[in-house]
Amino acid sequence: MSLTAASRNALSGLSMASMTTRLISDNIANALTPGYAVRNLNLTSDHNGSGVRITGITRFVDPVLLSNRRQADANLGMATTASNFMARVEDLIGLPDDGTSLSARMARFQTDMLEAASRPDSGIRLDQAVDSAGGLVDAIGSAAQGVQKLRNDAEQKIVSLVSRLNDLLLQVDELNVNIAKTTISGNSAAPLVDQRQVLIDQISEIVPLREIPGEKGQVSLYSTGGAILLDVEPAEIGFTQVNLVTEYMSLEDGDLFGLTFNGRPMGTDADTSKLRGGTLVAAFEVRDVTAVKMQDRLDGIAMDLVERFQDASIDSTRGVGDPGLFTDAGSAFNAADVQGLAQRLRLNSAIDPSQGGETWRLRDGLGAATTGELGDATLIQDLIGAMDVIRTAPTSIGIGSYTATGLADYVSSLVGVERGNAEMDQTYAALQQGEMKALEDTNGVDTDAELQTLMVIEQIYAANAQILQTVDVMLSTLMEL
Repeated sequence: MSLTAASRNALSGLSMASMTTRLISDNIANALTPGYAVRNLNLTSDHNGSGVRITGITRFVDPVLLSNRRQADANLGMATTASNFMARVEDLIGLPDDGTSLSARMARFQTDMLEAASRPDSGIRLDQAVDSAGGLVDAIGSAAQGVQKLRNDAEQKIVSLVSRLNDLLLQVDELNVNIAKTTISGNSAAPLVDQRQVLIDQISEIVPLREIPGEKGQVSLYSTGGAILLDVEPAEIGFTQVNLVTEYMSLEDGDLFGLTFNGRPMGTDADTSKLRGGTLVAAFEVRDVTAVKMQDRLDGIAMDLVERFQDASIDSTRGVGDPGLFTDAGSAFNAADVQGLAQRLRLNSAIDPSQGGETWRLRDGLGAATTGELGDATLIQDLIGAMDVIRTAPTSIGIGSYTATGLADYVSSLVGVERGNAEMDQTYAALQQGEMKALEDTNGVDTDAELQTLMVIEQIYAANAQILQTVDVMLSTLMEL
């Protein structure tokens, strides 16, 4: 081998060692950077006798693990949305052993009625029974208002997610263009690909997707349900927000809006939507399904309560068509108008001191003009009997027959079970996502391996430097001859 060839080989080795050292430095420095993938130098021998040749830089990512981890992210986001909703609903309804829960309020009302029946001449006990009835009305109404707030929160979340999704798709499209330009120029686009991976990861939490490689480093994005999110250009997802979601509004009636996809309506059903599986459709599920079901249950409790005390045979002092102990916004209840009853539920003004009523009418009759026999507890006992009647549960709540207290207990238990199931789903999704992330991390930067490679590179660098030094000595010797 000539001295010139030896010099070229050594110089190529030094260049390779220098580039590899820089990559190792980048790998170690970015070991914890989200979206960063290990860089490796692509090398080949130069057949012209010029040593080693650098052909490019490889960014290593396992596409199967990446896809599985993204799906796990979407599943976790969906499960977390459902679990958070059920946790907040349980806070609104309360646990049976919680003194402020709906179940406890119902039990307290019955207990105070029993005490009033034992001493019907006691104004304090009558006041306490009426106060408990008012507290029960407030508890049902507050829970219903809380559910509507959760629906409005879901509406706001949908607005935020749609805006974020559109922004992310535009950013990925812009990076696609820059990556293609960088690739065509012959430079490494790995840093841009890292940025794009982080953005696609964020999209996958909103809408689970599949990433399809294209030419010049570009990618196309498809939802797992089949919608084209990004190909030639990004899709445009639209949503029309309403200022206030009320208990009377629904997607089916046209009062609320779903999604549009490039100007065309797109379904938001959790099982059939092309964007199903992530936090976006999970927010629609809260707004249009689970929160509505909970509102219907509260309306069912309110209906059962009103109908128990609206029976004309219980209180002979009431006129035909007059409301009972509990009313629909002050009027008699119409069974055809149950929607929203939980928020319209009111205590009869005849016994409510805050509305100008008198608590003694709980004993003497809602239509009584004057006080009756102070020791007569007949009406109060009849009212207690109405609470103990076993009635078929409203269809919005489920099957079975219950007393008034039993129905409240059943709904509280039902919510507790549903929250427990939602938490288990969230825990499973979190474990699955953690496992996928751990598997993905095994393909990340191994600092020990990088340092070992660096030691080898140091030896390669020293060997090539020694060759150049030797060539220099030999050339100097030749020049001195």
